[in-house]
Amino acid sequence: MAEGRTFKRCSCRDKDGKTLGQRCPKLRRPGGGWSYRHGIWNYQIELPPAPDGKRRGPLRRGGFDSQDAAEAELGQVRDLLALADPREPATRTQIADLIKRTLAETDTLPNVETVRRKVKTGQHLTQEITVEQWLAEFLNRKRKIEETTRRSYEGHIRLYLTPYLGRLRLEQLKVSDIALMFEQIEEFNDTIAERRTDPDPKVRESVKYRRPISIATMHRIRATLRHALNMAMRQDRLIDFNPAAVLEMAAHTRPKPLVWTDDRVRAWQQDYRSYREREKQRRGGRRVDPIDAYTSVPRPSTVMVWTPAHTRRFLKEAKAHRLFALYQLIALRGLRRGEACGLRWKEVDLDGHTLTVNWQLVQLAWEVHEGTPKTDASVRTIALDSDTAQVLRAHRQQQRQERLALGEAWTHTEFVFTQPDGSRLHPQHVSDQFLWLAYLAGLPPIRLHDLRHGAASLMLAAGVEMKVVQETLGHTSSAFTADTYTSVYPQVATAAAEKTAALLFGAQDQAEPAQLISLRS
Repeated sequence: MAEGRTFKRCSCRDKDGKTLGQRCPKLRRPGGGWSYRHGIWNYQIELPPAPDGKRRGPLRRGGFDSQDAAEAELGQVRDLLALADPREPATRTQIADLIKRTLAETDTLPNVETVRRKVKTGQHLTQEITVEQWLAEFLNRKRKIEETTRRSYEGHIRLYLTPYLGRLRLEQLKVSDIALMFEQIEEFNDTIAERRTDPDPKVRESVKYRRPISIATMHRIRATLRHALNMAMRQDRLIDFNPAAVLEMAAHTRPKPLVWTDDRVRAWQQDYRSYREREKQRRGGRRVDPIDAYTSVPRPSTVMVWTPAHTRRFLKEAKAHRLFALYQLIALRGLRRGEACGLRWKEVDLDGHTLTVNWQLVQLAWEVHEGTPKTDASVRTIALDSDTAQVLRAHRQQQRQERLALGEAWTHTEFVFTQPDGSRLHPQHVSDQFLWLAYLAGLPPIRLHDLRHGAASLMLAAGVEMKVVQETLGHTSSAFTADTYTSVYPQVATAAAEKTAALLFGAQDQAEPAQLISLRS
């Protein structure tokens, strides 16, 4: 292959108006050396044949102020062409194509080290991989992951990463591109907030089912992109730098649980009454859905916890419900919703007062999937107090009666908690029933998952050791447990000696919570 050469040329013309180029006599000094003042430096080098085998025209580049500058770029072209093994003409052709395309697009040569890495790893040099294409490949490779994780990745990619970033070339993705995506998401959050308060019902209807994207969700979206780009960088070496890893975002502070104190309950009651009145007027006197109002009024924190008296009142209201045992199990032992729904009788030892968490039911969109708990620490054996064990015995007897009544129509699933026909529960049904029972009990609203938070707080308030609470809840670290719950109840600081069950059922002199008289009015 020709090594190429540097030369000078100018724009002078002869008497016929033709450009002299390299023939201009002014380019040389009388002694034969190049003139310092006249002409511009250029270089020329032969490139490998085109993909069809035909000879290419030579690569010519000019505009250099000095011969050293022209020699430097010519040397870079030589280095690029030398990366191809002489026995692999296809690679030499790809390098030549890459040089021509990159110069046309950016007026610079490809980075030698980047091309060297791609040649070494067998990548196609001129194939453009977009962010969308790589994210699809990333999902295809992530086969040995939990279904919940896959759904999370798919949702982030489909709803955010592909629409905002998918068209960009992977190797050209910048930090500013990702930052712009989150700015646009925040702008849409503002649009949702504005339209929800618009007096025009059609405008409000346009965002009826749209929820603002929280900072926590934005961090998870960034985590998905960072993971995908790490794979592109470390496994396939498609990029040298992961822009998602260095993007600065607003800090995500995990909300701390707050207790429904009397003052907070009274303030929420007033807001609840005002909200119902406003909604009733807005609807022209028509009925306001009570649960919609119950869950729509803002709370002091996204994570709220009942007091022991609140929890006791809820269980009293729920006692007649066929899922009472499930709710008591979550309230006292802190099972996650999916763990309670996925519990099987073979994992419950009522004589030994223990149960083992090995499975869970996970809701993905509306579909329900059976899977293992979220972490290794979540697979655990939990001790039961005698009252809860007795409640589970009564529940088992009730389930046997339902099975006998249905006969062959009964669905044998072996789940502890089922539908009346024996089929597995839908987790959302459990949450909906919980909200209805809490409303009927006249209690301030919490999420079903907050009942688990309440169980942790009850155990700590009863003087149970932090390590025991951690293992009961299935947390990986006791530091996480302590950071989340130690500030919830004042009783924790004084290390009260009462046990959890006694805290709920033994202290009869504790005052009942004030009822929210207006809830069902």
